[in-house]
Amino acid sequence: MVRGILGRKLGMTQIFDEKGELVPVTVVQAGPCVVVQVKSKAKDGYDAAQIGLVEGKPPRHVPKPLAGHFAKAQVPPTRVLKEVPVHPSGEVKPGMTVLCDIFAPGDVIRVVGTSKGKGFQGAVRRHHFRGGAASHGSMFHRAPGSIGPSAFPSRVFPGTRMAGRMGGDTITLKRVRVIKVDVENNLLFLKGAVPGGRKALVRLVKV
Repeated sequence: MVRGILGRKLGMTQIFDEKGELVPVTVVQAGPCVVVQVKSKAKDGYDAAQIGLVEGKPPRHVPKPLAGHFAKAQVPPTRVLKEVPVHPSGEVKPGMTVLCDIFAPGDVIRVVGTSKGKGFQGAVRRHHFRGGAASHGSMFHRAPGSIGPSAFPSRVFPGTRMAGRMGGDTITLKRVRVIKVDVENNLLFLKGAVPGGRKALVRLVKV
């Protein structure tokens, strides 16, 4: 049995749970996905399934090695390929379809996505620096301060927190609860926010 699925984040909304409480949720278009390759511990060193997200029209230009990879599994090419774990007891074969019905309300899952890119940002926003005094004449409002001694070792240490590109990182949320599953429309309602903007790719895996 495949323990994960790929999807696209649609946005956020609010729904009422069984107790009548208002819950903020993220709606994810989860699947359908197709199994392209099955990896085993005996051959590859670990058990996993490579799945592709089926969405709209297949890509028009597919490199020959990748086209042969899809032809071997007898599935149409997909734009996205990711690996997800599989349950050792279940049988998984190339060509199988993976739907969102592998999840149920109340399940706790792991969500992997890419955070929104913020561009080049200063140290105050990027690393939450306090900044200097805001009084008149301080000339030190949002500057990063010293980045290293000048005499010894006369260099900047790797990893020093400075201004730079912010966002666009791989973010993993380890305990996200499934609130609702809409199998007919391939929708999952997850409690809270998940990384990325609208239409962002997310990978959902059972814990």
